[in-house]
Amino acid sequence: MKDRFAKNLMELNGQIAQACEECDRDADDITVIAVTKTFPATAISIAVASGVFNIGESRLQDAEPKIVELGQIARYHMIGHLQTNKVKKAVELFDCIQSVDSLKLAKEISKRAVEAGRTIECFVEVNSSEEPQKNGVALDETLDFIKQIYQLPNLKLTGLMTIGPHTIDENKIRAAFHKCHHLFKEGKQIVGNGFTHLSMGMSSDFKIAIQEGSTMIRVGTGLFGSRDKT
Repeated sequence: MKDRFAKNLMELNGQIAQACEECDRDADDITVIAVTKTFPATAISIAVASGVFNIGESRLQDAEPKIVELGQIARYHMIGHLQTNKVKKAVELFDCIQSVDSLKLAKEISKRAVEAGRTIECFVEVNSSEEPQKNGVALDETLDFIKQIYQLPNLKLTGLMTIGPHTIDENKIRAAFHKCHHLFKEGKQIVGNGFTHLSMGMSSDFKIAIQEGSTMIRVGTGLFGSRDKT
């Protein structure tokens, strides 16, 4: 896995550089989240050894044993849906929760972070594709939601996250990312200069996401290869 990861990371960095060149952006402004869901703890160790220090996990129960085993060798991001009854453990394990999609969840994160004496970085998850089966705050409710949560104690709101539409239609993907970027700029007017992250784009659509303003891409199969269907 180590050699494959190194090869894939080199290719990914080249693709990021090309995408940035095409839209007059600096590749250094793009943060890569290595998504290690379904992969073992060794995958995280390989990523860190290769200089990728931001790790994404989708399921608390899968992430916990890996994080406990490895310790804080990386910055851990919760990128999957988080239930309120699992927030206490998530606050203990993760540095950033990218999937805040309800006031109830935000308040629970704040409460548990205060209890733990931690400040947890959070992103608002936006349903930019307006697909009913997806989690995330509706486009037209996002700014009001930001106003409701950005001053909660021990919750540091620093950006937005979205998942592109499940389609091969690049126009639809681009439109969703464009809408989220517009909300990101408006959100910055509310929160201030600390609102700096726009997490958009995965292995299949990160080039479009970068062109539409993403500052953070979440890549799993593009780095580690295909994963088990779990």
